[in-house]
Amino acid sequence: MQQRVEGRQFLDPTILAQIGNLELIAKFVVEGFISGLHKSPYHGFSVEFSQYRQYMPGDDTKHIDWKVYGRTDRYYIKQFEEETNLNCYLLLDTSQSMAHPSPEDLDEINEAEPTETTSSTGPLSKLRYASFLIASLSYFMAKQRDAVGFAYFDDKVHQYLPARSSASHMHTILLTLENIQTEKETRIGEPLHQIAERLTKRGLVILISDLYDDNPDEVIEGLEHLRYDGHEVIVFHILSQQEVDFEFERLIRFVDSESDQEIITTPQVIRESYLNNFNEFINHYRTTLNQSDIDYNLINTSTPIDRALSAYLAKRQGFL
Repeated sequence: MQQRVEGRQFLDPTILAQIGNLELIAKFVVEGFISGLHKSPYHGFSVEFSQYRQYMPGDDTKHIDWKVYGRTDRYYIKQFEEETNLNCYLLLDTSQSMAHPSPEDLDEINEAEPTETTSSTGPLSKLRYASFLIASLSYFMAKQRDAVGFAYFDDKVHQYLPARSSASHMHTILLTLENIQTEKETRIGEPLHQIAERLTKRGLVILISDLYDDNPDEVIEGLEHLRYDGHEVIVFHILSQQEVDFEFERLIRFVDSESDQEIITTPQVIRESYLNNFNEFINHYRTTLNQSDIDYNLINTSTPIDRALSAYLAKRQGFL
């Protein structure tokens, strides 16, 4: 990088895309995020009471147990230890639609007006953004000594890594992310059922996907299977800025990345219909999942990564 960037700017995905190395990206995101938690309601979320010790000058007085003082006339501090028993499972959709916008899309995208996801390094694909997310979550969990598992799939599960809390396991997840290739077909529901059958310990499950599937209700059933088994579930619905805004202006060719069907049209002709269908698609997932006590989070690829970390942290705090 030519210019030094500090603080929250490291949470901007277009800045992160210039770094390249997933472990560095995760470190910048998490360290920046943690620094923002100081004096926040989340401070101390990962600790539980362990034992007492006598107060020493310089100790934080908020940890003094006043009931003990009332009985003994001496100051004692509550000591805490970190929680270590949370299992979190990160599930990544690697179907072809997650590669949008891909290098093959660039000519089409460049015929439209630039959007926030376009940078000097080109548009950030949903899959790359999802990789930043998973890397950051894995790094964050490793710092909290939580166990993290990882699986990726399209119409079937391609790899499943059980939940572990070691640094070497986090490196394995990052290496796996760097080598993932997308496939054509999507069938999210069946892999979710397969993964649910493999999870023997209750935990927190995070699905990262654009949720494009011919049978949305099967996707929902797969997520409800996980919820029924006692897992807390978060969905990060990842979409590109172009998909959310449909801000295309000129004649353009649209190609379905999974079926290869295409149309050439003026975007203004189909924009209203597209947005109506798109909003119906979004609202169906949001409403149905919320009714099943599943956290739904719509995130486009221009969104700072800390939004996802905040959602994870809020859910984890409620889980403990």
